[in-house]
Amino acid sequence: MEYRRNITEFILLGFSQRKEIEALCFFLFSLCYLAILIGNLLVMVSITFSPLIHQPMYFFLCYLSLSDLCYTSTVTPKLIIDLLATKKSISYDGCMTQLFTMHFFGGIEVFILTGMAYDRYVAICKPLHYTVIMSRQRCHVMVAASCAGGFLHSFGQFVLAIFLPYCGPNRIDHYFCDVYPLLKLACTDTSKIGLLVIANSGLMGLVTFVVLLISYGVILYTVRSYSAEHRHKALSTCSSHVTVVVLFFAPLLFIYIRPAKTLPEDKVFALFYTILAPMLNPLIYTLRNTEMKNAIRRLWVPDHRK
Repeated sequence: MEYRRNITEFILLGFSQRKEIEALCFFLFSLCYLAILIGNLLVMVSITFSPLIHQPMYFFLCYLSLSDLCYTSTVTPKLIIDLLATKKSISYDGCMTQLFTMHFFGGIEVFILTGMAYDRYVAICKPLHYTVIMSRQRCHVMVAASCAGGFLHSFGQFVLAIFLPYCGPNRIDHYFCDVYPLLKLACTDTSKIGLLVIANSGLMGLVTFVVLLISYGVILYTVRSYSAEHRHKALSTCSSHVTVVVLFFAPLLFIYIRPAKTLPEDKVFALFYTILAPMLNPLIYTLRNTEMKNAIRRLWVPDHRK
């Protein structure tokens, strides 16, 4: 506790110290965040005010968009503001709050993606029991379990970071507060804590990713006996989810499954799951989904409400 009082704020180094690059990033990330807000709000509203909300797949998609929106909002607005700021600082309390909320909503997203994969598995492999297994009560329980899992994950990361002694320097080589950059600043041996971070974030992500791959392996094995038409329909409902899973998990595993150290590439890979995935998810799920496109037209285009 004594050492920690020496640090009252951290300096975020961000992407670059060159003003022209920061100005370009400000423009690009502002557009990305606007697209994230519009896209995810459009998906949430379109599903909530249409019959699709009663289907488990779209019920989970609505919560995925909500978690995407909350997740990126813990990082992106601060990043955009810092790109124009002379001093890119964040208070100690603000840093710990950002760390907790980012891993909380990120954990929720991981578990909701798992729930969506389970929904597709039941729909394709156990179609006769689908309505019983994926009842509305069970869907609510799965969302609540996702929130509880996200909280336990983020609380573990938060505890590991907040009890570390920080006595200087206070420069974080990143654009947000995360565990690995903070371990680098701690004035104590963090090798054992680094292993706990890998167990909490890396192994959780790896195990979840392997479970998702196994579930889709079972789905592929099951649809072999389907007719070409039904096989195409079954796989088309899964392709969007597989794209989202790969886009989210691949950079996540690159950062958290290795030994606790920071690399220059981390900031670029972090963009995939903090900004790019939340921006692309609404497009991926709507452009290839006829039901979503029809729901959006009926709600937002007057001619389609009749």
